[in-house]
Amino acid sequence: MKIVGMGLLLLLALLPGLSNAQSDRWVITKTEWTEQDEINFGAFITQIGQAVERRECLTVDACLKSPANPYAGTDPEDLELFADCADLPYYLRAYFAWKNGLPMSIQEGVKAREPNDNKDPRYTMYGNIPKGRFDIIPTRFKAPNAVRLLNNDIVDKTYSASFRMMGNEIAGVTYTDFYPVKLHRDAIRPGTVIYDPNGHVAIIHRITDDGHIYYIDSHPDNTITSGLYTPKFVRSFPFQGAGFKNFRPLALVGASKNFSGEYFGGKIVAATNAQLPHFSLEQFYGNQPDPAGDWKNGKFVFQGSTLGYYEYLRLMMASGDLQIDPLQDMRTILGDICTSLKDRVVAVDFGRQKGIDQVPHPIRLPKNIYGTDGEWEAYATPARDARLKVAYMDLLFQAQQSILRYRAKDPQIIYSGPNLAQDLLRIYQAEARACQFAYTNSAGAPVMLDLEMARIRLFDLSFDPYHCVELRWGANSAQELSSCLDDQNKRDWYAKEKWLRYQWERRYDARMDFTLEELDGPKPGAGLSRPPDVDIIRMLMSQRVKN
Repeated sequence: MKIVGMGLLLLLALLPGLSNAQSDRWVITKTEWTEQDEINFGAFITQIGQAVERRECLTVDACLKSPANPYAGTDPEDLELFADCADLPYYLRAYFAWKNGLPMSIQEGVKAREPNDNKDPRYTMYGNIPKGRFDIIPTRFKAPNAVRLLNNDIVDKTYSASFRMMGNEIAGVTYTDFYPVKLHRDAIRPGTVIYDPNGHVAIIHRITDDGHIYYIDSHPDNTITSGLYTPKFVRSFPFQGAGFKNFRPLALVGASKNFSGEYFGGKIVAATNAQLPHFSLEQFYGNQPDPAGDWKNGKFVFQGSTLGYYEYLRLMMASGDLQIDPLQDMRTILGDICTSLKDRVVAVDFGRQKGIDQVPHPIRLPKNIYGTDGEWEAYATPARDARLKVAYMDLLFQAQQSILRYRAKDPQIIYSGPNLAQDLLRIYQAEARACQFAYTNSAGAPVMLDLEMARIRLFDLSFDPYHCVELRWGANSAQELSSCLDDQNKRDWYAKEKWLRYQWERRYDARMDFTLEELDGPKPGAGLSRPPDVDIIRMLMSQRVKN
C-alpha cells in the first residue's frame, strides 16, 4: 500500500469533529462507522506510524502532540496521552472516534471461556469471552467527558486479556470488540491489530507492495516503537485469538438529534460476523482446514502448493505476483533489527535514569518474568529481548531459505548475480557496520555498538532491570565493565540467569520465581542449556562455495 504523504494530512485535517477544538465533550455527529471512516482511521494510524518509523517521536504523548497527528493542538490540557501495548489500539481508536463524532463501545471485563481455566486472564489456555459492554452515549442534557474516558475508563478497562478471543459470534451485549480477518491485503490494512498470545499487542500502520507488514506498539514506560511482522508474533490455539483482527464496526441506533446536529440516547449495536465481508477463521485453521479439526494440521495452499503460514501470508499481502529479492529482504530484516536495537537503548536507559540499577536485587525473580507488574514490568526487557532473539534467528532462517529456493530455481526468487551467499554476506556485513548505536554507561559516557556486536552478545544481554547498564548490554571486557557498580550478589544473579537468557520462547505458564540458589540450571519451561544458533556469518561463509 503506497503512502500518500502530505495530502493525507490535509484530508485528515478536513475531517469532521475538529470544530470542537480543545473541548472535552464527546459528542456523536455520525451514527455509524462507515467504510470511509475505517479508511480514515487507517490513514490516521499511518501518519502516526510514519513519525515513529522516522524516530520523530519516541513516546505516545510526543507522537500525539506532533505534526503527525492532524488533531494536535485540539486536546484539553488535562488529557493524559498515555498507553501501554494493550491500551494503544483502543486509545487511538477512541481518540479518533472522539475527534470525528463517532460512537464507541468497549468490552467491560473478560472471563475465561472455560470456567475451570483459572489462569491469569492474560494467559488463559482456551481464551476469554466478554463479561459485558461499556458504551459511550451522550444524553439529552450532557455529553460524556472525553478526558475522563480516555484518561481512566479506556485504559482501565482494556488489557491484553481483551484480545485473547477468537472473535466468533457471541449473542447479545457481549459481542467481541474485534473479529478475525481473511489473510489478504484488502482485510489486513492500516488500523488492523496484531495480537501475540505471549502478551503483546500492536497495530499495523504500513504494508509494502512486496508483502511486508509494519506495526507500531507501545510499552509500559509510554515509549512507542515500530517493527516488522515476523515469526516473533506466534500462532497458537485458535481460541486464544492470536493474529490479525479488526475493530468491529459500531452503530448508534434509536438515537435522537438535537438542533446542533448532535445525537443522544439510543443504543450501540455492532456488525455481526455475517455482515463483515472480511471475517474469516482462515488464519487459525488454514484455507484447507484439517477434517478432524486440528488447527495445527490445517494447510495453507496456493496454486496447488502447500506453504508455511508466514510464507503464505506474505504471498497474500503482496500487491500482484510476489517476487522476492533476497538481497533487499536481507536489508529489510536488518533494518527491523537495527530499529529494535535502538529502541532497546531507549528502554534500558529509561531504567538507568530512574535509578533502578542501583536498587538492591530482590531475593526472588517474579513468578513469571514475562508477565508481571511493578518495577519489573516497567523496566525489565525479557519479552523485548526474546523478540530480538527470534528476529536474529529468523534472519538466519530466511537467508537459508533464499539460498535453497534459488538453487531449486524457484521463480519467485529474483537474483542474477554470480554467488547469492557471497552477496548476502556482503550486505550483512555492510548493513551491520552501518547500524551503529550507543548506550550510556554507568559513568555517563557513551559506548558504541553495532548490529553484529549485538548479535555476538545477544544471549549475554541482561533483561534484569537491577543490573548495571553495562551488563544490560552484555559487556564482557574488563575495560567496558570497569564502570559497572554492581556488587557480587548482582553479578552472581547475572551469571545464573544465563539459562533464562538462552531461551527465546516466551513461556507464561512456567514458574520462574527462583532464588539465586535455586537458579542452578534450566527448569521445566524456564531456561535452556544452550542458546539457539544465530551465527549468520558462519552459515553464509559455508554456503558461498556451494552456489
